[in-house]
Amino acid sequence: MIVYDGTKTEFLESVINDTIAYEVEQRILEKMGKKTGEAEFRSWENSMQHMFKVLSDTSIPNDAGIAIEYNIPQTSKRVDFIITGYDNSEKPNAVIIELKQWDQITEIDGPDALVETYTGGGLRRVVHPSYQVWSYAALIRDYNQSVQDGNIRIFPCAYLHNYKEGTNDPIRATRYQIYIDEAPIFAYGHVKEMRDFIKKSIVTGDKKEILYSIDHGKIRPSKSLQNSIASMLKGNREFIMIDEQKVVYESIIELAEDSLKSKKKRTVIVKGGPGTGKSVIAINLLVELTQRGQFVQYVSKNSAPRTVYQSKLKGHVKKSSVDNMFKGSGIYTEAGENMVHTILVDEAHRLNAKSGMFQNKGENQIKEIIHASFCSVFFIDESQRVTMSDIGSIDEIIKWSKEEGSEIAFMELMSQFRCNGSDGYLAWIDNILEIRETANFSASDMEYDIQIIDDPNELRRLIEEKNNENHRSRLLAGYCWDWNKKEENNTEFHDICIGDFSMSWNLGKSIFAIDDSSINEVGCIHTSQGLEFDYVGVIIGDDLRYENGHIVTDFTKRAKTDQSLKGIKKLYKERPEDALARADEIIKNTYRTLLTRGMKGCYIYCTDKHLRDYLKGCLYR
Repeated sequence: MIVYDGTKTEFLESVINDTIAYEVEQRILEKMGKKTGEAEFRSWENSMQHMFKVLSDTSIPNDAGIAIEYNIPQTSKRVDFIITGYDNSEKPNAVIIELKQWDQITEIDGPDALVETYTGGGLRRVVHPSYQVWSYAALIRDYNQSVQDGNIRIFPCAYLHNYKEGTNDPIRATRYQIYIDEAPIFAYGHVKEMRDFIKKSIVTGDKKEILYSIDHGKIRPSKSLQNSIASMLKGNREFIMIDEQKVVYESIIELAEDSLKSKKKRTVIVKGGPGTGKSVIAINLLVELTQRGQFVQYVSKNSAPRTVYQSKLKGHVKKSSVDNMFKGSGIYTEAGENMVHTILVDEAHRLNAKSGMFQNKGENQIKEIIHASFCSVFFIDESQRVTMSDIGSIDEIIKWSKEEGSEIAFMELMSQFRCNGSDGYLAWIDNILEIRETANFSASDMEYDIQIIDDPNELRRLIEEKNNENHRSRLLAGYCWDWNKKEENNTEFHDICIGDFSMSWNLGKSIFAIDDSSINEVGCIHTSQGLEFDYVGVIIGDDLRYENGHIVTDFTKRAKTDQSLKGIKKLYKERPEDALARADEIIKNTYRTLLTRGMKGCYIYCTDKHLRDYLKGCLYR
């Protein structure tokens, strides 16, 4: 989605009239429902004056297309500035420009493509501008089918208009040259050089035709981690990490390597919401650190992701190697200190205190993981704790890190890749579930396919239709219907019945996320958490209702066979307020997790009609 578009003539006129920042601000409000902060507004005012100077060249055609703030498909990131037109051979081209207000940087020795600069109110590690705009260009090429089909060539560059470059400047250090070659840097005083770069690609104007093609291009299907893991373990790059993802990845490699070298114990806490790339980074770290000679293990309490990965790796990697790399969270109860170089804990919010089938082994899984490794990395989203036994929290990790004498590093992931890159959708979910109040109360303008369905049979039909495209869509439900273990492999037995609608819970013999037959089953939180699909159809049961103007949770409507609320009745008798608060958190977190499994869309059916009507009102107002 392009926020602002115009021709070069229109852009120059807006800058002359001092209206360009106001026009961009208004269009962001109209198209994205977001209000612009003062700092961002001032940055437009400043940067657009510099782009005015660059474009004030008669050799750059007046009818060249100009775009400001282009939202990259499948992400929450935006390209600052785009110029489109044709070259001497009449080939369609787009120059994309990353604009920076920076006036100084420090080279970072070690990690790939990172620099240090003052931004966001403090001194921070960030990616080099050339890497940043190169990665944005690569994503556009990967995801935008119009760019591919129309052979639109993308030429990235970075413009640091406040940066006064010196001799042997750190921004051009040798370590960054590979990215500078792909995306040149232009600094203060380089207006002529930047004009020359643009004029090589933009000789005649396109009257915004190329912009229109890019903006309305069909978006290619996203890669899924489960389908890419075999290639990744062979060392192939399947995902391009952008911005803070790259910073987190490189920083963890640096800490893990130094921890082993210095024999100093370290704990890294990586906080990130759904779709921010926690699992992708974890698997990339598993590959890279293993290739560097470390003994590394990927750990998850939930077996569903591990089962999927192990299935996908059959025939590609030796079973013994797979078994050594992918582990459950309860195997370290008797492990010796520092027996593993690096342990990567995905879905750390799902960790338990005790281990074993009867939760009678060990002391605390967090403590045991930190004890067993030189470097432990916990990827966590506290809003995805979905059972009474989930103890994974940032405070708990900090507590045991201190007890084990482990240094602590804290990092955060913000970039959104699931839900079509829509931060607004996640904010909408949090708002409607009354998890937290957000500004995104309406979802009508989001570039994410959300529908509220009145009939579960229609929900099934829609998801089956989506699944026919590439077998990557699934039905999910809250745990409000008993699971009959005796019938777990009987396709004729339907656990979930709603009027004339009936389906089975996912069968015991299937791997729900990847088996083609799973479209005929309904998945639950335990077989879908930590995984992703193209589209999900979510059935919300009677444990979540809308009454008297508020969302109400009801643990008594959960299935008797549901183990996630085991112990809640006893707690309710002893401390009813605590029990209700805990159940409220678990039920809301469960649906938040289910509602964020879809990369492209989510269709919702609620057994409670009042909740359906409420969601429709929130969606279409």
